[in-house]
Amino acid sequence: MKIYVLVKEVPDTYGDRKLDLETGLADRGGDMVLDEITERALEVALAYADKNAGTEVVALSMSPESATASVRRALAIGAASAVHVVDEDLRGADLTLTAEALAAAIRRGEPDLVITGNLSTDGSGGVIPAMLAEHLGYAQATALSAVEISEGQVAGTRAADAGNQQVTAPLPAVISITEALPDARFPNFKGIMAAKKKPLEVLSLHDLGVSADPAAAPRAIMTTVSEKPPRAAGVKIVDEGDAGTQLAEFLVQNRLV
Repeated sequence: MKIYVLVKEVPDTYGDRKLDLETGLADRGGDMVLDEITERALEVALAYADKNAGTEVVALSMSPESATASVRRALAIGAASAVHVVDEDLRGADLTLTAEALAAAIRRGEPDLVITGNLSTDGSGGVIPAMLAEHLGYAQATALSAVEISEGQVAGTRAADAGNQQVTAPLPAVISITEALPDARFPNFKGIMAAKKKPLEVLSLHDLGVSADPAAAPRAIMTTVSEKPPRAAGVKIVDEGDAGTQLAEFLVQNRLV
């Protein structure tokens, strides 16, 4: 079985995340790390590979050339090889272009299963897994808190308002997982050294046959960006017998009811 795992480099989740007011893009000038949710997705694939000989796990990333170290970390954790989509025309790519480029890279590899996180910690779009399934014509099972992979299908548990749902999907499929899945294993020295020799294929949009030209397909366009205003002081209500009335008026004025 061949499993593709989407991995993404993001600004350090323990640091401040800001937008560059010049470009409207996330400021990536600080520390960059492999997104924890994508490491968990990688762990799901590796846990299956540990028990099933012949399983090939491939890490796939669409990121700048500077993210090579993060892609290598996925190899150090245990992926057998990696595919890195790098193209200056992907700078600031919207979800539509991102899904199109990733789907083209996945299509080249013809995997049986694609595993992603449910949403990244920087963009938090949460729709890429479903968009990939649509592009590829694969079945999909998203936001899984438990996963069981077998030869012909993947099954899992999805949290719902009324309880848990048990879902299954035939392979090939795209699944996304939540933070309920285990943390990724830590790369040891042997894995770090081995990662330097593992295959890492670098692809451009031209290689994938994808165009970033807005005329080729609808794209999202950012028209303006501004800094989030400082938080204003809250309204303090002193109960002098009319606190309920004051609270109701506050909710109405702020269109909260």
